[in-house]
Amino acid sequence: MGSALSKEATDASIPMAIKVLIAGGFGVGKTTLVGAVSEIRPMRTEEVITEASVGVDDTSGVEAKTTTTVAMDFGRITISDEVVLYLFGTPGQDRFWFVWDELSMGAVGAVVLADTRRLAESFPSIDYFEGRGTPFIVAVNCFDGAPQYTAEDVKLALNLDPDVPLMLCDARETSSGKNVLITLMEHAMSKAAASLAG
Repeated sequence: MGSALSKEATDASIPMAIKVLIAGGFGVGKTTLVGAVSEIRPMRTEEVITEASVGVDDTSGVEAKTTTTVAMDFGRITISDEVVLYLFGTPGQDRFWFVWDELSMGAVGAVVLADTRRLAESFPSIDYFEGRGTPFIVAVNCFDGAPQYTAEDVKLALNLDPDVPLMLCDARETSSGKNVLITLMEHAMSKAAASLAG
């Protein structure tokens, strides 16, 4: 009898795990965003970019980048005793896209990070989540020296559905990253409520 009570107490204390993806093209700031908001030291699978990537990976606009994620980034945010967000940053290079299907299993939503210097690189991520029916938002990472546009202009350029939120952010700043995640969770909950209602 004592063990049954212990099991119930243990089960009751396990928080609900919510899986969120941080996606986007090569060099848009996925690793940076996960690192900025994670309460734990993030797990990273970054490797030095080698000459083998020449002609394979498009580094235009991010020529100073020296490392790349080859599997995923992982971070955690405890929302309350009952809820924990687990963040999975996807690899941005096309040759690592096979990892995306595994990472996206069970995700409640995704953030697609975008860079106005290379906006076209956002389309594959947007298409991926639209095709899977995964709720997502677009967060434009405002890099120093990058062209600045209004959220409305970027949303129009990306041809997003009207109900897909788009916001400007700074992936380096914790508060900005948290606002991105709050927007995603509100959007995912809204989509889930609409699905249950209709």
